[in-house]
Amino acid sequence: MSLLLSLDVADRLVVVVGGGVVAARRVRGLLDSGADVTVVAPECGTDVAAQVSHGDVRWIDRKVRATDLDGAWLVIAATDDADINMQVAAWAADRRIWCVNSSDGFSTKARVAAVSRHGDLSIGVVSEGAPDPARVARVRDSLGALLDAGQVDMRRVRRRAGRVVLVGSGPGSVDLITVRGARLVAEADVVVTDRLGATGLLAALPEHVEVINVGKSPDNHPVPQHEINEILVDRARRGLTVVRLKGGDPFVFGRGGEEVHACAEAGIPVEVVPGVTSALAAPALAGIPPTHRQVSTSVVITSGHAGPEPTARAALGEGATLVVLMGVAALPAFVEAALEEGADPSTPVAIIESAATVRERVTRGSLADIVRIAGETAVKPPAVIVFGRVAAPAFLASALAATPPS
Repeated sequence: MSLLLSLDVADRLVVVVGGGVVAARRVRGLLDSGADVTVVAPECGTDVAAQVSHGDVRWIDRKVRATDLDGAWLVIAATDDADINMQVAAWAADRRIWCVNSSDGFSTKARVAAVSRHGDLSIGVVSEGAPDPARVARVRDSLGALLDAGQVDMRRVRRRAGRVVLVGSGPGSVDLITVRGARLVAEADVVVTDRLGATGLLAALPEHVEVINVGKSPDNHPVPQHEINEILVDRARRGLTVVRLKGGDPFVFGRGGEEVHACAEAGIPVEVVPGVTSALAAPALAGIPPTHRQVSTSVVITSGHAGPEPTARAALGEGATLVVLMGVAALPAFVEAALEEGADPSTPVAIIESAATVRERVTRGSLADIVRIAGETAVKPPAVIVFGRVAAPAFLASALAATPPS
C-alpha cells in the first residue's frame, strides 16, 4: 500500500534521463510545477529540443553517469532502454534520491501520479500494484471533469481571509461560462448575481450558499451600485469567498472596474475571471462575424445609454461593424446618426434578443426600415444590435443553418 504525497519541486533540481516522448511528457509536467530540470541524453526529440532552445531546461548531451544525479531531489529514468533505467534507479537508491522508473513500476519506490489542477486544489491518481497508465488517466479525467463542471462542493471548511471574485458568466447558457468560472462558483460561500447571464448555475448551489440578487432591468435598479460594492466588501470581511456573478464579461459595460476599486480600497483581495461578452457571443450565435476579411476589419462596441457618440458615429459612417449593447430604446437615434454620417440606407441591421437562451430571437432589417420592423415585432431588452454589412441575412447565417450541429 503506497502513501500518496504531494511533492513541491519548485526550484528543486530534477534530473530526467532520456530525451524521447516519455521524457518530454515528464519535462512538461515538471516545468509546470516550477522544477529546475536537467535532461541527460545523447540525443533529444523535437519536443525536448524545443524546451532546451527556449532555455527552459538544461541538456547534458551524452550518456548518463552516476554523478549526474548528485544534488537532485528527484530523478526520472525515461530512456527507451530498460537496462539503463534500472541502472539509474540503482544509482538513485544508493544516494537515497526518489526515482521514478518509467519502464518498470515495481523496481522503484516512487510513481508519478496522473494529476489535474483546479485552482488551488489538485487531484492525483496512481495505480496500486501493476501500473495501468491509461486507466489512471481515465479516472483522473473523469474526476477532474466533475470539479470543472462545478458538480462538486469545493467550498473551504477551514476559513481563510475573505476574497471577492468577479466571474463573467457569459451571455446566458450555463455551458458558455469558462471552466474556471464554473469552478469558482462551486467554491463560493456567497454569490452576488445579476439578472442576466448564466443564472441557471444558481439552481445547483447548496442551500447553505447565500445568493444575493442585485439584478437590474432597464426601468428597475433595486440595488444601487454603491450598495452592491458594500455587500461585496461586507461578506469578504466575514472571511467568506464571494463570487460576483455577472452576465457577459465583468469589464464590458459590467461596472466591474468600480467593484474592483471598491474592494481594493477596502483592502479586500479581488480577482477577475473574464467571461464571453454578449457583444461578440450574440452576433456569433446568430451567424454574424463582427469582423470578416475584406468586408469589415474593425468593430466598435458601445452602450446604448451613451447614445451615438463620436466614435460610434464614425464607425457608422465608415462602414465598420458597430455593436450596441443595451440599445433598444436608443435604436432610432443610432439609425438617424448613421444616415446623417452618410451610411447607405440599405446597410444591414440585426437585433439579437436574449442570446444563448431559449428565448433567443433575431430580427433583421436595414437602416431604412429597422425601426419600423423592431416596433412591429415588439423587440425588447436584453438585446444586442449589430450595424454593418456582416449583419446581412445571407452573409453567414444561411451557411450555418445548413450545417448540422456538432
